[in-house]
Amino acid sequence: MFGPDWLEGCKICSMFADHYAPIIVHLQQRDVTMVTVSRAPLEQLEEFRNRMGWDIKWVSSYGNDFNWDYQVSFTPDQLAGGQMYYNDQLGAFSATEAPGVSVFYRDGGEIFHTYSSYSRGLDMFLGVYHLLDIVPAGRNEADFPYPMYWVRHRDSYDDETYVDPYLQPPQPDQE
Repeated sequence: MFGPDWLEGCKICSMFADHYAPIIVHLQQRDVTMVTVSRAPLEQLEEFRNRMGWDIKWVSSYGNDFNWDYQVSFTPDQLAGGQMYYNDQLGAFSATEAPGVSVFYRDGGEIFHTYSSYSRGLDMFLGVYHLLDIVPAGRNEADFPYPMYWVRHRDSYDDETYVDPYLQPPQPDQE
């Protein structure tokens, strides 16, 4: 959702957070804790969380292997080679960070990984897609450069100077 050298969080992951942030209080009533994990330093995460108005628990995995262990972060060499393991397959990906959700269960002192989903498998968590799927035009993404191209940070939809970060060549400090 937020790489250590990024200026802001991923627009698509941010839409995901817009969906789950309001329901965390309901999850807590069922003894479920939801935590967002990103590789950016904690100070950057807190600044962006405040910008977006989220009341979520967000932790930094900066300096540890968590994101690599769950195959949602990639090295510049992996990106250049076009072969990284993501969504249970080898292939290309366009950024150093990828979306994913994982579930863990704690039983006493033991923690078990019980579920993960990636890529378009996260659509089931996005109410906006459930609603778009029932309107006449549907998702209407076929003519876009990539699915979800239309998504922006919720505070950027009216910004006429908006430039899609996924269509820009990587900057030297982002490789």
